[in-house]
Amino acid sequence: MYDNICNMAEPLQNSMATVLAEKIRRRIMKEQLPEGHVFMTEGQLAEEYQVSRPIVREAVSRLRALGILDVRQRKGLVVQRPDLMQLLSDSIPLLAVSEQEQRELGMLRYVLEIGAIELAVKYATEDQLDRLDLIVAEMEQYLEQEDWEQEIELDLAFHSLVLEMTNSVYVAGMQQILAKYFRNISGTGHSSSDQKSRIIWEHSELAAAIRNRDLEHARVMIRMQFQGLVSEVQPE
Repeated sequence: MYDNICNMAEPLQNSMATVLAEKIRRRIMKEQLPEGHVFMTEGQLAEEYQVSRPIVREAVSRLRALGILDVRQRKGLVVQRPDLMQLLSDSIPLLAVSEQEQRELGMLRYVLEIGAIELAVKYATEDQLDRLDLIVAEMEQYLEQEDWEQEIELDLAFHSLVLEMTNSVYVAGMQQILAKYFRNISGTGHSSSDQKSRIIWEHSELAAAIRNRDLEHARVMIRMQFQGLVSEVQPE
């Protein structure tokens, strides 16, 4: 009988913790509390919201996991700014386990790259353009080698730099998370000499299009590079 009561109480406690966590989150947003603001103690939360301490601790634990609150000794709960990129980096590999979820992430990466190319063409600096050319030159050095890992790393560096050109921390960060995710689930393999030549040509053409501020050509080349990804992730 006691075990049955405990089993019934646990879902109720989790539900109440969820509600409380949402109330706290909305309060922080509504009052626009800055990072470092001392919020209140767990005891004060329990009293104000008329809930038990275990419920408060569970709610606070969830908000800490999201980077919204932190616990400081002799201060209580302190407001934090969540690190969106870290949250996504930690969450995506755990959430995207089904083929459908992987397809969705593939489409997200495709749209992100296509949409960002306009900003890259517009805002790329001379230093970034020079660095992009250096990556292409390094790719050419690996044309006759069988170093799959290096091929992947150079491709990742190339596209990370293109997304860096957008001047958006979120765009660049999201691209790196998705690119690393697909690298991890793709396994290893080897490209033929012809395939390597084609890959290098595509990257060289894209780099030249960005340097020449040729948006239409840049769009054609970025679509070409990611056409394979779209084919892989599209449902049959």
